Amino acid sequence: MVPMSSRPTQQSARPASAADDDALLGARPHRSGFACFVGRPNAGKSTLTNALVGTKVAITSDRPQTTRHTVRGIVHRPDAQLILVDTPGLHKPRTLLGERLNDVVRSTWAEVDVIGFCLPADQKLGPGDKFIAKELAGIKRTPKVAVVTKTDLVDSKQLAEQLIAISQLGAELGFEWAEIVPVSAVGNTQVELLADLLVPLLPEGPLLYPEGDLTDEPEQIMVAELIREAALEGVRDELPHSLAVVVEEMLPREGRPEGRPLLDIHANVYIERQSQKAIVIGSKGARLKHVGTVARQQIEALLGTPVFLDLHVKVAKDWQRDPKQLRKLGF
Repeated sequence: MVPMSSRPTQQSARPASAADDDALLGARPHRSGFACFVGRPNAGKSTLTNALVGTKVAITSDRPQTTRHTVRGIVHRPDAQLILVDTPGLHKPRTLLGERLNDVVRSTWAEVDVIGFCLPADQKLGPGDKFIAKELAGIKRTPKVAVVTKTDLVDSKQLAEQLIAISQLGAELGFEWAEIVPVSAVGNTQVELLADLLVPLLPEGPLLYPEGDLTDEPEQIMVAELIREAALEGVRDELPHSLAVVVEEMLPREGRPEGRPLLDIHANVYIERQSQKAIVIGSKGARLKHVGTVARQQIEALLGTPVFLDLHVKVAKDWQRDPKQLRKLGF
């Protein structure tokens, strides 16, 4: 769990306007619930989740299909608690892993209070988008918000054309979007507005997570994901889908002086073929060393403690297609 952050202590004497605001909030029902972001691979779901939460809870990459399981990010507001569920990109599966990831997406959107469909502003609607929209049309009771991502990459004319196309897509499939919201997570444009529009669609209810929690993701899983993110940088096209990371052990180093803790992390980076091992390790181990350095810095920022990271590369032959290997690797 990400360490809790405490809010500043409120002063007893405050301006009348602040008291008036509190009175208004007191009259407004508290809402809490789940919103999932769906879309095809590389639609900006993870980057948007991080922007809304205000910190990194999901790894990002320009490689498609980076997300492999649901990641919950928690947005705390005075009047609401919005739990965001970032899902893998829905795609045409070529492996058993792909089929299982699609199953994760469909089971997630069947359970949430709001569905946010992420559609990049810089790419015209394609067959993948229309396929997902058609599936969403079959979910009658759940509000659907079209989130037009990556608006920083287009001009106003291109954005307007995309907004019109998305509106027409809903009409063609016989449903109306609850909202259509253009955002840029990178530019932090209209991100807060998106939260403002999602909150009224949530049911009334109390806090679902302790105040200050930013994710319910286990630390060990988050550490494995940060290692995988570092390993994804700069690899060839065929390799990203073959990479999996498992943290075998996370233990405080014994005998350390008080005030100078060190966390030992032992992790395995799995690939599918022996020929891929040299790509991940690099010449004289240089690439794996770089991966370890980048990942260690991210892990230390996450956990707030110095880390010794021990990485090993192992072959799990054709693990994406092998049910036994998939279970071993946590899928």
